[in-house]
Amino acid sequence: MSGDPAISVRGLSKRFPGAPVAALDAVDLEVSAATIHGVLGLSGAGKSTLLRCIACLERPDAGEIRIAGSDWTSLGGADLRRERSRMGIMFQQLHLLASRTVAANIALPLELHGTPRAEIASRVAELLDWFCIAEKAAEFPAQLSGGQRQRVALARALATAPRVLLADEPTSALDPETCASVLNTLSGIREQLGITILIITHDLRTAEALCDSVTILNAGRVVETGPASQVLNRPTTDVTRRLLAYNELAAYQHPIQRANFEEIGQP
Repeated sequence: MSGDPAISVRGLSKRFPGAPVAALDAVDLEVSAATIHGVLGLSGAGKSTLLRCIACLERPDAGEIRIAGSDWTSLGGADLRRERSRMGIMFQQLHLLASRTVAANIALPLELHGTPRAEIASRVAELLDWFCIAEKAAEFPAQLSGGQRQRVALARALATAPRVLLADEPTSALDPETCASVLNTLSGIREQLGITILIITHDLRTAEALCDSVTILNAGRVVETGPASQVLNRPTTDVTRRLLAYNELAAYQHPIQRANFEEIGQP
């Protein structure tokens, strides 16, 4: 597998029944191992559909998905479940189970994977400590702050020690300080654990602070891709320039200072 990108998508297309246009239209995407890649676009661009297709939660109509050299489009049943255990997913809505404690939420993927109880306890304790939420282990999601819930969701996504993490709008609706903390956590996951991260976001400042490379989606199509500094500072398409303008307005209303991201310590 040496030399293979961690995530490779070729010609990915998806149209939902009754939709006037395709959600994804011949999308190509490549993410190198141990990097953070951002997929950006306004609402309806196809970002979340792309994430769900990469995770095989939605089956594409056409195209190929390869994760760490393995062709996921040919997998099904037990083979797909085994491969998916090597991928962590953090959804925008988090989907923490209200009836389970923090520790039990983190343990859930390991339980579903059939991990022995002693190993589950050890791994959960390790993650609680790494994310600095050990004192919250016996609490329930409703008792946590927004940032704490984000950390629990990230810990759960990493429970099975995946090679790839998919994160859908991980900083959505967070205040600037909490947002900066979550960004720093994601950066630490890549730097300390060597995990490849694909982040879905509409926020160019999040991408600029976090991502090595980015892809801009519009109406289900890739309109621009490349190093984050190049795409975000020297856009070549009107779509990216409009996205920049939209984010300038959003930043004026809800500023997220890059300095906060740099100053807040490792979780």
